[in-house]
Amino acid sequence: MTHHLTASGYSKLVERLNRFPQGAPPSDLLFKILKLLFSEKEAALVSRMPINPFTAEKAAGIWKMDVSSARKTLNDLASRALLVDIEQNGESVYCLPPPMAGFFEFSLMRVRGDIDQKVLSELFYQYLNVEEDFIRDLFTRGETQLGRTFVHEPVLPPELSAQVLDYERATEVIATATHMGVGVCYCRHKMKHVDRACNAPMNICMTFNTVAASLIRHGHARSVDRKEGLDLLQLAYESHLVQFGDNVKRNVCFICNCCGCCCEAMIAARRFGALHPVHTTNFIPEVHTETCVGCGKCVGICPVEAMTLVSANDPRKPNKKTAKLQENICLGCGLCVRACSRGNVVLKPRARRVITPLDSTHRIIVMAIERGTLQHLIFDNRVLWSHRALAAVLGVILKIPPIQQSLASEQVKSRYLESLLTRAQHYK
Repeated sequence: MTHHLTASGYSKLVERLNRFPQGAPPSDLLFKILKLLFSEKEAALVSRMPINPFTAEKAAGIWKMDVSSARKTLNDLASRALLVDIEQNGESVYCLPPPMAGFFEFSLMRVRGDIDQKVLSELFYQYLNVEEDFIRDLFTRGETQLGRTFVHEPVLPPELSAQVLDYERATEVIATATHMGVGVCYCRHKMKHVDRACNAPMNICMTFNTVAASLIRHGHARSVDRKEGLDLLQLAYESHLVQFGDNVKRNVCFICNCCGCCCEAMIAARRFGALHPVHTTNFIPEVHTETCVGCGKCVGICPVEAMTLVSANDPRKPNKKTAKLQENICLGCGLCVRACSRGNVVLKPRARRVITPLDSTHRIIVMAIERGTLQHLIFDNRVLWSHRALAAVLGVILKIPPIQQSLASEQVKSRYLESLLTRAQHYK
């Protein structure tokens, strides 16, 4: 397998990727993917980069090269969407995104000739859709996951619409984003190259805010305004696509418009539904079985096969069917409500609200605690953390439940952190 590559730049990059909560299990397929995307020199350089964002000056110091050469390398990597560059106070700050949602998707968000996208798609298909290690690792470790489902807003009745918070609405994400970009759907683009794509729209997956700004700047996404963004969302609604997006309340980075057949999140939800790989909405369908005619439209539209047809147990009509929901795997997207022209499927609030992390820092830290990688975020030996970054980490830890605080303390093994947690519990 890959043991003979342990000294290569690619193996060092794999080790760097797995310092992040969303990693990439090593395999021969992963090494082949990375070889298509990075030169070995680039892989070795990127492997030395810190987890937190960094400047060209910081990279130059780590790489032992002049700032101009470091900036040229960083800009080249950003132009190929292998790094994300963010403008902060007139200065470019860089970071290595995780494979997903990150540079795996970015490599197929436009048609390009600098890499063999057919070969890359075939490798992605084998690594993500045939082998299970990556998808299982990405979607099923811990309780806090990468993405969440947005409710299908057109089917919300007035009495429920008032209960939907702004961060639960894809329309609100579009309306408030500083930048919005649209690119080719990575999942359907990949499936097209392996002759498995469906007919759902391709140019419809959305990125927002600083990530969108970087992808737009380098031509990996097309800039769209609020009106066109809402038009594309309406097209997604009409195409029966599920809105799967960044599992945060603030500064959402992406919303994918997912079909059940091609998209990795939906496939993971079917494969590992009992492990809750995708966070649901705060709503769930209810079937009016007494009036359901068993037409099966809700069954056909469900992206995760949560709806089935069962016997209606009507002694007068022994062949009559009715829809039945498997609540434990339902995303609460609401597509089944749209499909039922008779109004026999309706949305209702879940008995218990789903918890959504405040922002990406909150989500990443909680994911790291749950997955046992918090120490990588705090003790990043590529570069010392700033006081500001460390304060952000500790600020999140002090606000999470005591059980997760205990896990954090165990992973970090820090008397300083233990003292902070003790004080926090004392003042609660």
